[in-house]
Amino acid sequence: MASLKNYLVRYFSMADDLLPQAEAEATIREGISFKGTNMLILVLAIFIASLGLNTNSTAVIIGAMLISPLMGPIIGIGLGIGVQDFELLKRCLRNLLMAAGFSMLTSTIYFLISPVSEGHSELLARTSPTIYDVLIGFFGGGAGIVAIGSKSKGNVIPGVAIATALMPPLCTAGYGLATFQMNYFFGATYLFLINSIFIALSTFIGVKIMHYKPVVAVNPERSRRVRHIVYTVSILTLLPSLYLTYNMLRQSRFAMNADRFIAQQFNFPATQVLNRKAVIEHGEKVITVTLIGKILPSDSLQLAMSSQLKNYGLEGTRLNIIQGDSPNLSEIKNGMPTVKDIYELAQTSISAQQMTIDSLKSVIAINQINDTIAGRIAPEVRVVFPQVEELAVTHTIFSNIATERLDTINTVLVKYNTPLPPAKEKEFIKYLEARLQHKSLQLINVGNQLSFSTTPSHQTKK
Repeated sequence: MASLKNYLVRYFSMADDLLPQAEAEATIREGISFKGTNMLILVLAIFIASLGLNTNSTAVIIGAMLISPLMGPIIGIGLGIGVQDFELLKRCLRNLLMAAGFSMLTSTIYFLISPVSEGHSELLARTSPTIYDVLIGFFGGGAGIVAIGSKSKGNVIPGVAIATALMPPLCTAGYGLATFQMNYFFGATYLFLINSIFIALSTFIGVKIMHYKPVVAVNPERSRRVRHIVYTVSILTLLPSLYLTYNMLRQSRFAMNADRFIAQQFNFPATQVLNRKAVIEHGEKVITVTLIGKILPSDSLQLAMSSQLKNYGLEGTRLNIIQGDSPNLSEIKNGMPTVKDIYELAQTSISAQQMTIDSLKSVIAINQINDTIAGRIAPEVRVVFPQVEELAVTHTIFSNIATERLDTINTVLVKYNTPLPPAKEKEFIKYLEARLQHKSLQLINVGNQLSFSTTPSHQTKK
C-alpha cells in the first residue's frame, strides 16, 4: 500500500516541472495591466466577439476568446490573495473592472448600430449559467495556474481561454443593454462573475498547493479577513447557480418524459405529430402537441391522452392538442411551428372540410333520388300494374325498444284501386327490387288509411 502511494505521489509530483516562483509571478504580473496595446487588443476582441454573437458564428467567437487578454487580471487576483500581496489584488480588481466596463461599453455601441438585433442561440447560451459553468471556471482556472507555473506550458492557456469563455458574456451583457433586455444583461453578467471568481479561486488554491511564499511584512489579521471575504463571495456566487442548475435539470427531465410520452402514445395510422413543445411556464408544466393528418375526435383524444400522463411522471401537466380543425389558433404559437408547418396545417384543415362537403353532397344526392324515384317509375307502374293507385318509396329507421338497436328498412307504401292477387303482389315486389336496385323491400298496403294526394289539415285550438 505504501509503495502504491509513493508511486502515485511520484506520478503526480510537480516538483521537477515547476518554474521558480519569481519567474511565474513575473509572467502573471505582465498580463495584469490594461494600457496601450492590451486595451486596444481588448476592444478589438470585443468587436470580434460581438460580430460572432451577432452572426451566430462559433468559430468567430472562439477566435475572440483566443485574442482576449482578460485572463491576466483574473489570474492576478488569485495570485494576490495566495501570496497575500494586497496591492497586487487591488490593482488587478481595478484593471478587471475597467476592462469589463470598456468591454460592455464597446459591445453596447456595436449592438446599437448593428442592423441585426435578433438574439441567436450563441447569445441565449450565455444567459442561464449553472453549476456546470462554476465547475468549468474552477477547473479552467486550475489548469491555467498549473500551466503558468510549469516549465512546459503547451496549449493550456489558449484552451483555458476558450473553455472559460470570458468574452462572450460581456458581449451578451452589452447586447442586453443595447436592446433593453435586462434578462440578457443580468444573466450574462452573472456568468462573467462566475467565471472570474472561480478562476481566481482555483488560482488561489493552486498557489497554495505550489507553496508560493507570501510577501514580507504581512498583516495576519488582514490576510485572514481577505480569505474570509474570498470564501464568502465564492459561496454567495455559487448559490444562484445551484438553483439555476436545479431548474435546468427539472426542465430537462420534464422534456425527456414528455418526449417519451409523445413517442409512445401519439401513434396513429393516418395522423402524425407535426410539432411538439414541453415547457415549464411560471411553475406550470405545459405540453403542446400539433397533429397533422386525419382529424381525430378532440374530446376523446384529450381524455385518453390526459389519463396517460401519470404513467410518465407528468402529473399536473396541462396538455394542449392542436389539430387541423383547432378553433383556437392562438395555441399554435406554443408549438412554435414554421411557416411550412402552418401551411401544411391549413391544407389539412381545408382537406378535412372538403371531405365533409363531399360527404354532405352525397347524402343530399341520395335523398333527392329517394324523394323523386316514385315519380320517375310511376309511368311504368301504371302500364305494368294498373291496380296500383298511389305509391311512396322511403327509407325508414326502426328502433328495437328492448335492445335500443336501430335498423334501416327500404319501405314501399302502396294503395290499390283494386286488390292485387298474392302472386301478382310478389311479382310487383320483385319488379320494385329490380327497378329500385334494393335487395329487400318491405311492401305495406295502406288501403284507405292514408291518402298521398291530399294533405291533412290540422286545426290549432287557442
